[in-house]
Formats: sequence, structure tokens, C-alpha cells
Amino acid sequence: MLKKIFFLILLSGFVISCGSSRSTSGIVTKNAEAVSVIKKHYTSESDFKTASGKLRAVYQDADKTQSVNLSFRMKKDEAIWMSASILGFPVAKAYITPTSVSYYEKVTQTYFEGDFSLVSEFLGTPLDFQKLQNLLIGQAIYDLRTEEYDFTQSARGFQFVNDGVNNMKKMFLLKPGSFKAEAQQLAQEQENRSLTVTYSEYQTVSGLIFPENIRIIANEGGSSTNIDLTYRSLSFNEEVSFPFDIPSGYEEISLK
Repeated sequence: MLKKIFFLILLSGFVISCGSSRSTSGIVTKNAEAVSVIKKHYTSESDFKTASGKLRAVYQDADKTQSVNLSFRMKKDEAIWMSASILGFPVAKAYITPTSVSYYEKVTQTYFEGDFSLVSEFLGTPLDFQKLQNLLIGQAIYDLRTEEYDFTQSARGFQFVNDGVNNMKKMFLLKPGSFKAEAQQLAQEQENRSLTVTYSEYQTVSGLIFPENIRIIANEGGSSTNIDLTYRSLSFNEEVSFPFDIPSGYEEISLK
């Protein structure tokens, strides 16, 4: 179960990602109001070098519900590290960079170590470190500047929708005022597969706006898996380390 929690957290930002066209400069969307909102979304992104804290993760599928405590560390654009514990005892660790994904679990004495090409081949879709980071800090998973979006405004916030190509529909809802993500949804209707991420609360720590609660809902083929993440403590711009050594004697997980 811990493996499922880690892999859903680590890969939910990627699991239905597809390559998108990129703009060489500027913002593709032509609506002037939408352009203004997009610019504010990126200028309001929390500016930090490192982040660390505690997370509470609650995993739920059709069979069971399980909760776990996570220690969380991030060096922005470079590394994300998580360590899971139950009743104060470390039971699993994960370490991810733009070029590698590593994980081990003490209970089963198993590990995975590889690059994104291995995980991409296993999932059948290309992966991207940036999407995961964006999901965890309340930024749009996809770069809103690189594609054309239909833009609407309501009491809930600013909504961007792109039916896109490759059977991928994207929806992003930004909060009024902070311009942070309120909700994000990626869907492949033909495959009956979708990822929905909602942010019920934000918090201000050391002058930085950061999510407090994140809900991740992954649907595929009629089955649903949920993870609720709650940041219990946060600190920024402190020295962080990423201790990660796979214990000897552990069995490697094959993604073949």
C-alpha cells in the first residue's frame, strides 16, 4: 500500500501527461484578460529555493483506506524527497529529480531505481518533473503560456479550458486574488481516464503562499483512487539534505 501512495503522489502529475507544443516566447492565448491572469499566475508563484515540512497522506481506493505521515523536502527545480513513517518508524523513502526516480520500502524490502524513460515506458506516457512540482506548490500542471485556452470568469475564479490534441482535455481554475490553482483536471475521455486535483485551502508561511490541503483523484476504467495531502508544517530557504541509500539485500521492482 505504501508503494501505491508514493507512486500516486510522485506520478499523479505525469500519469496522463502528453507532450504539448511550446511557444518560443510570449503567451499563445490572445484574450487580453486571459493574458493578464496568466501573467499574474506566474508572477505570484512562490519564490523559494528550498522547502521542507511534514505531510499527512490519506490514501483511499475501493478496497481500503490508509494514512501515513510523510517528511517532505524540495530543492526547487532540482529534487523532491519524501520519507514515510508509521507510529514514528520510517518505512519507505522516495527521491526524484528531473532525470531519476528512486524508491524503497522496508516492509517488503523492495526498491525501484531508474530514470524517466523506464517509468514512461511502463505507464505508456512521457513523464516530467516540472508537472509534479507544479502540482505540489499550487501552480498549473501544464504551462498556460504555451497553448490556446478558452477563458471564462465566474465567482469561483478564472477558468481555462483546452480540448487539445491527442485526446487530452485540460481544465485549470485559478483563485481570484492569489491567482493560485483552485482546481486542475486532465482527462482522456476515450480511455475513460482522468486526473483531478483540488486545493481547498492555502496558507501563508514566511510571506509565501503555499497549499495546505491537496486532493488528488485518479480515475481509470471506472475505478477511483484518492489521496488527500495536508501540509502540517512548512519552512523555506533552510539547508536541506536528501539522505537516500537503498539497503543491501533489497529486491528490485521490475516495471516490465
